[in-house]
Amino acid sequence: MRIGRAVVLAFIAVGVSGSLSAQPSGLSPVIYADPPRNAEHPAAMTVLHIPSGDVEINGIAYTAAGAGPHPAMLLLHGYPGNEKNLDLAQAVRRAGWTVVTINYRGSWGSPGNFSFAGNLDDAAAALAYLRDPANAETLGIDPARIVLAGHSMGGWVTAMTAERDHDLAGAILISAPNMGAVGRIPRDRLIGLTSTSMESLAGVSAESMADELAGHADALDWTPAAAALAGTPMLILSAEDGLAPMTDALSGAVRGAGGAEVTDVHVDTDHSWSDSRIRLESEVIGWLAGLSRGE
Repeated sequence: MRIGRAVVLAFIAVGVSGSLSAQPSGLSPVIYADPPRNAEHPAAMTVLHIPSGDVEINGIAYTAAGAGPHPAMLLLHGYPGNEKNLDLAQAVRRAGWTVVTINYRGSWGSPGNFSFAGNLDDAAAALAYLRDPANAETLGIDPARIVLAGHSMGGWVTAMTAERDHDLAGAILISAPNMGAVGRIPRDRLIGLTSTSMESLAGVSAESMADELAGHADALDWTPAAAALAGTPMLILSAEDGLAPMTDALSGAVRGAGGAEVTDVHVDTDHSWSDSRIRLESEVIGWLAGLSRGE
């Protein structure tokens, strides 16, 4: 029996309609659905050039819809930053946050030479830029409600920065290593680690990066100043990548210093959260929602 083309198309239409109208249980709609367009204050994307030292690093602001001012997240990539987590940035924007991403000096086209210490300077410079009243007004953000978040090495930058900057509304670490501890492994292994994916970095070699890590391991260690994080709400996400003991130790040190607002989540996924992107977005957005409510 032949089925008419119109009948087949009708069945397809019903199936598609049903799948689009279904709402996944337990998920925030911002993860799987676009909100209605705000014609007066639409979501937008703005290219940024952020002064840091003697260069201007590249950045992007994913500005949230609505009049604002909006809370903001500064989202930092790892080494070298192949995974930019822009799906996470978009989901957080749909949740009402403006998200700013940067490329550290000497990475992904930002001018200057890459260095681990320079990454810390760039994060501090980006926060200063967002807190500048004129920039905050232009971007429609609330400079008193900035969360710093970072993946992999960006998580280390987040922890180190939050230890020094107590005006952050919160800090999020995703699969973060303690680069100070990494700097203490044998040099030949360090060179092996730093020699991968260098095509996006400028002004460095595997050997120079290994030497920076080894020569400044104590200064790059997040452990000595961990107690300074006790007053900062933190979300620490770890994966099956061998780095969980490092973030577990950091979490324990913060709690031992009286930090009561530390949330630890461990997920059976890889370093990049390749098969757990929805879970990553859910954890971050849920935590941000609780932060906004003062929980």
